[in-house]
Amino acid sequence: MFFKNLCFFRFPTTLTFDDLEERLAEHRLKPVGATELSSRGFVSPMGRDAEALTHKVERCVWLTMGGEERLLPSVVVNDAVQKKIDEIEETQGRRLGGRARKKLKEEIVFDLLPRAFVRPLRTDAYLDLEHGFIAIDTSSRKQAESVASELREALGSFPALPLNAETAPRNVLTAWLAGEALPEGLSLGDECELKDAADKGAVVKCTRQELDADEVTKHLEVGKQCTRLALTLDDHVSFVLGEDLIVRKLKFLDGAVESLENSERDDQRAELDARFALMSGELKNLWTTLEASMKLSRAEA
Repeated sequence: MFFKNLCFFRFPTTLTFDDLEERLAEHRLKPVGATELSSRGFVSPMGRDAEALTHKVERCVWLTMGGEERLLPSVVVNDAVQKKIDEIEETQGRRLGGRARKKLKEEIVFDLLPRAFVRPLRTDAYLDLEHGFIAIDTSSRKQAESVASELREALGSFPALPLNAETAPRNVLTAWLAGEALPEGLSLGDECELKDAADKGAVVKCTRQELDADEVTKHLEVGKQCTRLALTLDDHVSFVLGEDLIVRKLKFLDGAVESLENSERDDQRAELDARFALMSGELKNLWTTLEASMKLSRAEA
């Protein structure tokens, strides 16, 4: 269950979530209806056989937004619509206008939906009540906003906002790549993305590359700036940090997971509990490092 991406939102640490379980229960995922395209709601992070919609370790709370989505490819709909149009025009000897075609398409979609396959969806998130942030396991800002919106609806109010850095993240990443001392515990990885400062300028992507190599330095010397940078923290986690402050390609390294491998647990629930405890601890360290180095603004109470 280790997260693979982190899209952060910040909220005031004065918020209380005492009735979070009860609020989420009122917005539990319901099966998508026969004529609905999708359904969203909360599910248990511990699996479909579990009832609790939250799982808490110290002041970190794990929750999961689930969904069901009917798969109705546009090519299937368009083909069915065209066949019906051809049939009507041939039998009635008249061409259908735009309004009639639109209505026909709506009728066909309504007819096809109950027979469409249903795809389950899941997006994990966790609340850090001590530091006042929610981390959502996605690299899509839109998907993360959807989770925050569902949580806001369940709670009635949830003043969570995207991260705001007092120093431009691009400048910080470029300085690190150019040789400026990194914060304690951080080291460069083997991937970066460089862009010209001008709009629609050249973009250079380096992977499996020594980042202190001459070819990277030359790009910096001609004015390119770093917009994504691979980093490692304490030899426990590796990730790619973007100028949008989204963490991608998050991996937990041997230094972090060896404690899991050396312990025996009786069931899957205990394993998930141990993994969440480990992950939340590592991500606390990552958060405090990013907060200080990027000078993240605090959420107003």
